[in-house]
Amino acid sequence: MKLLFGLLSSAMDKSGFTCGEAALDTYLQKLASQDMKRGFATAIVARAETAPNKIIGYYTLSAASVLLDNVPEEMARKMPRYPNISAVRLDRLAVASSIQGQHIGSLMVVDVLRRSCANELAWALFLVDAKNERVVAFYEKFLFQRFSDNALHLWMHRKQVKAFCTGEDKTK
Repeated sequence: MKLLFGLLSSAMDKSGFTCGEAALDTYLQKLASQDMKRGFATAIVARAETAPNKIIGYYTLSAASVLLDNVPEEMARKMPRYPNISAVRLDRLAVASSIQGQHIGSLMVVDVLRRSCANELAWALFLVDAKNERVVAFYEKFLFQRFSDNALHLWMHRKQVKAFCTGEDKTK
């Protein structure tokens, strides 16, 4: 299945989307468009090329920051002494129940990381808040690391995101 990724629009069918998490379904159906209009989040949807108005997955992005004191010490030493570190946050990611297990979520993570690298906005960290340990394990496959003070809060440095997007060796 070839996927199309793009901004949520009013022409797309939000009402039929269900992922098994009521809060994520409700967000897409009732709040995502409002959050986009008000500048709180950007909603990106995944659609099959054969049905471009049917949403099969979505994610939301927003600007964020992290207190320098909350960044691991070895990384904080390399950062400017600003009180906050700029970040991009993946707020939500959901895949339609009917196609879960087909790696659509992984393709969406690749898209969000590439989209973030292509953005000219300055940011140092990419953040994810996971709902549970199963979701943490999913993001750890992409080399996200846990914050020490909150095991469900994960991060990746921009250099790692760029390396992931370009296929460079991330161990150097």
